[in-house]
Amino acid sequence: MVKRAGKRGSFHIFAIITIAGWSISYVFTRMALSHFSAYSLGFLRYVIASAVLAAVACAFKVSPPDRKDWGTVAASGATGFFLYMVVFNTGTMTETAATSSIIIATAPIMTALLVRVIYGERLTSVQWFAIAVEFAGILILNVRNGKFSVGVGIAWLLLAALLLSVFNLLQRTLTKRYTGLQVSIYSIFAGTAMLAFFMEGAIEEARSAAPEYLFFVSMLGIFSSAVSYVSWSMAIERAPSTSSVSNYMFITPLLASVLGFVIAGERPDASTLIGGIAIMIGVFCFNMAGRSPT
Repeated sequence: MVKRAGKRGSFHIFAIITIAGWSISYVFTRMALSHFSAYSLGFLRYVIASAVLAAVACAFKVSPPDRKDWGTVAASGATGFFLYMVVFNTGTMTETAATSSIIIATAPIMTALLVRVIYGERLTSVQWFAIAVEFAGILILNVRNGKFSVGVGIAWLLLAALLLSVFNLLQRTLTKRYTGLQVSIYSIFAGTAMLAFFMEGAIEEARSAAPEYLFFVSMLGIFSSAVSYVSWSMAIERAPSTSSVSNYMFITPLLASVLGFVIAGERPDASTLIGGIAIMIGVFCFNMAGRSPT
């Protein structure tokens, strides 16, 4: 299917809906993992999202991708949803919502580094400096009780950010031929099919789950996944530029931290605050430098 031209109109409300859904997912994931395993939670979250998106696909008459793109769609589903969900959930088990959201916020910079390696795109001196600042912030995050120790959870989350970066490159390829909504639906369907490997255990855990855990999973599947991805695609189609929408991602760590404190009572320690500020400064400088003339 040929990609359609974007629609005009305000994109802000759609971007805000997405950021709210993604921010609260860090909190609900932490809470849901008190009962569910990382594998089961990944499957249940996206089987719910797939059910919602199936209705969306029918409503918008979304046709399947061309056969020649099936491999790219499968790779997109694997990196963005199958592997990412398992790795992200594993990392979130031992880290707060604030720390998790800050580490995942490094994905755009990892994406730029991959583009540098694969496509030879140049980085400015400011962007290299921003990467150094981010790396320093990650080191600070690993200071616990006055001592430096590499956190296993942070290592898992860095791997999740890397997977998300590869996913972004695959999305860039697919969105040259399809709309953002189409690509999101294709990728989520593919990822959910792979996550079905954990279906048996997920069903057993769901049967024994208390109502509040089922609520967390439902919110993750409906709001943080299906609604958020549809809103994101609608925001991108309406915005004058992709950067106009991506700027909203700077809000995610702050909002996730606030929600983590209000809902789960998570109080960020000094290393999280200092390291998090350093990382967000790095992310901000990197993105601003990327929009300036080289």
